[in-house]
Amino acid sequence: MLKHRGFPGRLPGTDFQFTIRRANKDGAVRLIARERFADRRPADRRADEGFLAALWEHFGDEPFERGNLDAGRLSWFFGREVVPAEDPFDPESYEALLRIDVDRARVAFPSIIGRGRSA
Repeated sequence: MLKHRGFPGRLPGTDFQFTIRRANKDGAVRLIARERFADRRPADRRADEGFLAALWEHFGDEPFERGNLDAGRLSWFFGREVVPAEDPFDPESYEALLRIDVDRARVAFPSIIGRGRSA
């Protein structure tokens, strides 16, 4: 499992996890598309913004390996702002390639896309 050096482990000052320390002995947790509802708590929204900002600053619009990124946190974006970058895609692989769908991310998080790496 690739460890993304320099990627924040969590949202500063909170327990919202962004990465995992070690691979699951039973294999990677499956990525699923979780629905984000409009009535989410402000803390959850800040975690979403922080995670997408970290992805954008770390990877920009380039494909990236799932590696040690937290499956639960990725699942809030999977299928919308974060999409597979390979076909076939294995949602249970630490080596799976993902990428930010810049157009969808810009609509959902306009304050994040446009700063950092590439726009």
